[in-house]
Amino acid sequence: MIERTAVATTAAPVEDAGGASPSLGERIVGTSVGDRVYVAAITAFALAVPALLGLVFLEVARAGWPALRTFGFGFLTTSAWDPVQGHFGAAPAIFGTLVTSIVALVLATPLAVGVAIFLSEYSPRWLRQPVGFLVDLLAAIPSVVYGLWGIFVLVPLLRVHVMPFLRDTLHLGVLPLFQGPAYGPSMLAASLILAIMVLPYISSVSREVLLAVPRSQREAALALGATRWETIQKAVVPYARSGIIGGIILGLGRALGETMAVTMLIGNTHTISASLFAPGYTMASLIANEFSEASGDLHLSALMAVGLVLLVITLIVNGVARWLVWRVGQRAGVGAR
Repeated sequence: MIERTAVATTAAPVEDAGGASPSLGERIVGTSVGDRVYVAAITAFALAVPALLGLVFLEVARAGWPALRTFGFGFLTTSAWDPVQGHFGAAPAIFGTLVTSIVALVLATPLAVGVAIFLSEYSPRWLRQPVGFLVDLLAAIPSVVYGLWGIFVLVPLLRVHVMPFLRDTLHLGVLPLFQGPAYGPSMLAASLILAIMVLPYISSVSREVLLAVPRSQREAALALGATRWETIQKAVVPYARSGIIGGIILGLGRALGETMAVTMLIGNTHTISASLFAPGYTMASLIANEFSEASGDLHLSALMAVGLVLLVITLIVNGVARWLVWRVGQRAGVGAR
């Protein structure tokens, strides 16, 4: 009778010259000089980005601190901006930034989300890529081109047709938002150009999070007898709500920091007005207009303090947007399992 000998197939850990087996971390990272250099290099690259952001923040804060120390909290709440007398208040610029950005989101969000729903749920496959490419192409147009188009096309259209129609024909002039003469360059013009500029960002993020919704969500709703629209309304969009909101906030961050197109269209007047027909200022356009002509150290520090406020707001907005998009990605991963 032939006896068969069992052969052990489990390989023993490879020992180094000293007789000790490498740890799990060493087996993953590698023990050669090339592996260690590579890990050190990519770690340095990864740490360089937050370090650069921190240095920018510290430098802007250092440059703006003299103005903040001189004027205190009143710098954010007063309207005076007089470089000759040395009085500076950023309230009109903060107000104009928030108003134009919020109006832009109100105008752009329905259109952007509608485009995203069409491309992810209704569009045939052969049409999805061309339309998505054309929408995303709006983000590649330089802002100065938007500004020129606004000056020669949008502003005359608003001054001659849109503003009189809103104020007189629809009798909306009784509302503070639509009172005053139709100048053309105004917060309404800046808001409209911002709406066009943020549309591709909101649409792109919304489309991606809608496509990330698990197929089981749609199939379950259809199996219960829901129509196509009811499925989208009650199963798909609620599941992707956090991601869509993240895309909207990301568009808000883009609108807050836009400079050239807004500077060319908003009118650049350091006043606070409730009317969208009135000219105004934003923080970015204020810095762009006056930085090269700053006449003194306090004037320059005031502009840097405005930049610090804009930087803080933008970082907070983008951080919230990234967190919301990450949250939807996590939910999609759980749903797929």
